[in-house]
Amino acid sequence: MLIARLVVGLLLFSAVVCFALSIATGQTRWRRSGLVIMKWTLVAGLAFFAVLILERLALLL
Repeated sequence: MLIARLVVGLLLFSAVVCFALSIATGQTRWRRSGLVIMKWTLVAGLAFFAVLILERLALLL
């Protein structure tokens, strides 16, 4: 649980850094990288919650 939170937190932090670099430098490369990282952050978060839901369902059965 702690590792999943750490991974999602670090991914969000790196996306924010990429967006800040995009604003600071004006390069679209950083914005694209930030969007890709944000996409994978959402995928990781959804997978984490899916595992939690499946655990709860398994306990009910």
